[in-house]
Amino acid sequence: MRVSLVAAGAVAAAGALLGVAVGPAAASSGAVSADPTGTVSRDGTIALSGTYRCSAPTGQGPVLVASSVGIVSAQGGTVRYGLTGIAAQCDGAEHTWVNRGRLGTGPAPQAGPVDVQATLVQLVMRGGLPLPSVIAADRRQVELRPAVE
Repeated sequence: MRVSLVAAGAVAAAGALLGVAVGPAAASSGAVSADPTGTVSRDGTIALSGTYRCSAPTGQGPVLVASSVGIVSAQGGTVRYGLTGIAAQCDGAEHTWVNRGRLGTGPAPQAGPVDVQATLVQLVMRGGLPLPSVIAADRRQVELRPAVE
């Protein structure tokens, strides 16, 4: 199940990063927000958190909370990295989410401000492929602080 959640999270994050709903509009309603601070550990693992709320989805696809981090590169542009997403519990109540991930190769991210996007997305099957349909999104500056280890 973890592998399929990671794969689904990657698909959802990719759609969320595009800033558009790739599939048809999700019939679910909801909201998502990122907390104003996150952490970065010595090994470069970033942890972000926040809250979400969603109603029961009418489609058959799962609903995920995906997140991404924008890091300014050495060349001056911003590179976005998706973190591992989590399955959402859509029961109308507010829930917390925590996503963690490492940014891959290159230098470990440093403490300081980063651009974060949190997205509540439903995977909708179209033509045999799970396509992300954005329910809600929040994009903001988040202060990364050193993780207590």
